[in-house]
Amino acid sequence: MLGKFRKYIITGLLIWVPLGITIFVIKLLVDLMDKTILLLPPAWRPEAVFGFDIPGLGIVVSAMVVFITGFILTNLAGRRIIRFWESVLDRIPLVRSIYSSVKQVMQTILSSDSDTFNEVLLIQYPRKGVWTLCFKTSDSPESFDRATGKQLVTVFVPTTPNPTSGFILFVPIEETKKMDIDVEDALKLVMSLGVVTPDDKVLASDKSEEEEISN
Repeated sequence: MLGKFRKYIITGLLIWVPLGITIFVIKLLVDLMDKTILLLPPAWRPEAVFGFDIPGLGIVVSAMVVFITGFILTNLAGRRIIRFWESVLDRIPLVRSIYSSVKQVMQTILSSDSDTFNEVLLIQYPRKGVWTLCFKTSDSPESFDRATGKQLVTVFVPTTPNPTSGFILFVPIEETKKMDIDVEDALKLVMSLGVVTPDDKVLASDKSEEEEISN
């Protein structure tokens, strides 16, 4: 009886906790995107036109702003505007560093031929014999290779359970092991504190198929 009670509790938690967290994150993103409504003139905002707010309208406004900006700035005149704008920012010390760093990261991530975060690796860290999951971000600078006398690779080691924070390491490429798993599966492994593993997912899938066949 106690075993069934525990089973029911666990099943309920597995349904409601992921659903609740998913709704919370989506609501947080929608509320954040809705702030873009402030870009519209007061007379054009939903509360002025319809008399009430429209949740999620900020997503549409954001998408339109991004699209129109990209459309305008891809032509010759737009590229001149970008060069002028960046030349102004380049004269402001702190702003220059932040802007250039963020732009380089975005260009790397959004590039169609970029292999950033496409490889899941294992490295021995923080000591030999202990393996840590990480993601390849890029090949290391040549100056690093010359200084160490080895071909290095830049990796990002995520923290658990928040994979958006972490640190970078420069590791000899021969000391890394490439894993045959998806980045999504690796992130699930990190976020679940190691509970959800790719092997467990495969085994669970095989088990469910066997149960369906037996039934």
